[in-house]
Amino acid sequence: MAIQRLDNIGIVVADLDAAVAFFVELGMELEGRAPIEGAWAGSVVGLDGMRSEIAMMRVPGGSGRLELSTYHSPDAVDIGLGTAPSNTLGLHRVMFAVDDIDDTVERLGALGATLVGEIVRYGDAYRLCYLRGPEGIIVALAEQLG
Repeated sequence: MAIQRLDNIGIVVADLDAAVAFFVELGMELEGRAPIEGAWAGSVVGLDGMRSEIAMMRVPGGSGRLELSTYHSPDAVDIGLGTAPSNTLGLHRVMFAVDDIDDTVERLGALGATLVGEIVRYGDAYRLCYLRGPEGIIVALAEQLG
């Protein structure tokens, strides 16, 4: 038995519209939005009476997808991961290759993103940084040099 592919990474957000706008500004495309509810959905995620809405974001020309979800019932639970340090167990981040890290940081900053640390150079290969986006999601950016 082998893995066939990674379909998507899912992230729960409170403000789906703001999260979609953030990832569109990053350069992703909105593939679609849909309500998700019913006994089958609650059984999958282990939440009785689950009602949510998802937005599927796609990397242009690639297979990478991000599923953004907001929960209407039961309410989402905030355990403080939005401000957790980068070495918190279970914390996730998503990384994107970009062509201009400075421009990307500036554009996302206009939507409220903040640098976690600094933009740094890794040898002659990359410039890298971590940003906190909507809901405190850690978004890593990498600009390849040369």
